[in-house]
Amino acid sequence: MSDRRAFLRRLGISAGSLPFLHWADPAFAAASQERHYRPGDAAAAAGGNDEDFWGWVKASYTTSPNILNLNNGGVAPQPKVVQDAHIRYYQYCNEAPSYYMWQILDQGREPLRERLAGLCGCSPEEVAINRNSTEGLNTVIFGLNLKAGDEVVLTRQDYPNMINAWRQREKREGIKLVWIDLPLPMDDEAQIIELYHKAFTARTRVVHITHLINWTGQILPVHSIAEEARQRGIHVITDGAHTLAHVDFKVPALGCDYFASSLHKWLSAPFGSGLLFIRKEKIRNVWALLSNNEPDGPDIRKFESLGTRSFAAEMAIGTALDFHEVIGAQRKEARLRYLKNYWVDQVKDLPRVTFLQSAPAHQSCAIANIAVAGMKPEELSAELFNRYRIHTVAINWEHIHGVRVTPNVYTSPGDLDRLVAAIRKIAK
Repeated sequence: MSDRRAFLRRLGISAGSLPFLHWADPAFAAASQERHYRPGDAAAAAGGNDEDFWGWVKASYTTSPNILNLNNGGVAPQPKVVQDAHIRYYQYCNEAPSYYMWQILDQGREPLRERLAGLCGCSPEEVAINRNSTEGLNTVIFGLNLKAGDEVVLTRQDYPNMINAWRQREKREGIKLVWIDLPLPMDDEAQIIELYHKAFTARTRVVHITHLINWTGQILPVHSIAEEARQRGIHVITDGAHTLAHVDFKVPALGCDYFASSLHKWLSAPFGSGLLFIRKEKIRNVWALLSNNEPDGPDIRKFESLGTRSFAAEMAIGTALDFHEVIGAQRKEARLRYLKNYWVDQVKDLPRVTFLQSAPAHQSCAIANIAVAGMKPEELSAELFNRYRIHTVAINWEHIHGVRVTPNVYTSPGDLDRLVAAIRKIAK
């Protein structure tokens, strides 16, 4: 009991800001307070090029000085303070695993749930903690009651794991998949909305919307699609793998019923950490993927019956949340968009270069997709790495052929100058 009280007290559950960061590294937490983003601070929100602040952020990571990692869209590294928290919790668990995991660290789940709900802008009773977007979305995809002939609207540009899950339900149960083919990039949001709305019929039961298309960085107008869907009684599932802690929004504002995200992407939380949001009144609609005593009940915690999992990774999410809070969602979005524009603007007029992300500012953020005429995506990606040690990813998926380039908060303009110089040589 004293260990549990000490743990909760040291987390600072009632002590105010950055409780997990204080537990992980009090000195770093104290230094962070001086840089903490304050809501309403217009200068900080627009501070995409405040290199003093972003230099401090960069120094908080342990990324390689030899390889320039521009594939943060796949999985992001954690700042050192998050790594340290993860290791500390892991070592703590190993002192007496069944005691420290279930009787001590498990007591931090509800405070963590509250913090994640704050990030999402929803009730804690609408957030389940899990391991990634795939797990969260599969929970909903396989948990909804559907029957043969029910229609699900989705796009060919959605993430393969989700497409495969829907195809499995199609194969086993005879639901009908209605496909939209998005001719990306698309600058006209009204055209995107119309494609979804035209696909809806009287038999449509679900629409699956990817908030940000991972191949190109295109942000879709989820709210406008969802508004029409919900008026028709259609379930709205949103794949938010690439948007939470990347762009500044609150999940309920999207108008969706179900949302999942991977926290090891833009939150820089430990690998294998994620969350699932389900609108409170919809929780009963979804059967638990890994069953418990009330798989069709109204409690969001029914989706956390995962068995033994990494309590250390889960609790270190809190430190990542604190680090994200220090930066601030608005300031972070401004920086990520600034970095994307910084390098894109320097090479966009090269004759052999084209881009596959949407042009309007609010329809993309950190992610860009570049193509060089006369080169296959895998050739360009290999050239960038083999000659310049710049790590990107080649994309060949449903009419999308290019190289995805994804900086993160620890990326500097100097890093991107290295990318620009390489592209100018390759595309000359």
